[in-house]
Amino acid sequence: MAIIHIESKEHFQKEVLESKIPVLVDFFATWCGPCKMIAPTLEEIAEEREDFKICKIDVDQVQELAIAYQVMSIPTLLVFRDGKPGAPALGARPKQAILNMIDNA
Repeated sequence: MAIIHIESKEHFQKEVLESKIPVLVDFFATWCGPCKMIAPTLEEIAEEREDFKICKIDVDQVQELAIAYQVMSIPTLLVFRDGKPGAPALGARPKQAILNMIDNA
């Protein structure tokens, strides 16, 4: 499944909060080194698994969502189930840690 780039609060509502399957949300910025490091891993996971979706939110473009979810550092990963966020994971993570986060949310 392709990664979805969230462009607005309304788009977030539809793709994340109203999703019938779990959603991994990556709060990132284009200038962030660790964000660039995990991007290929997220792409790989998105291609391998279809039991959840991955959404990316550029904190510089959609600041209101970063503020709403108290994103203080990037990358921040959050898994949403039934519209509710789990515990955030801060910083770059190896693939298995990201998969564990999704599977255990």
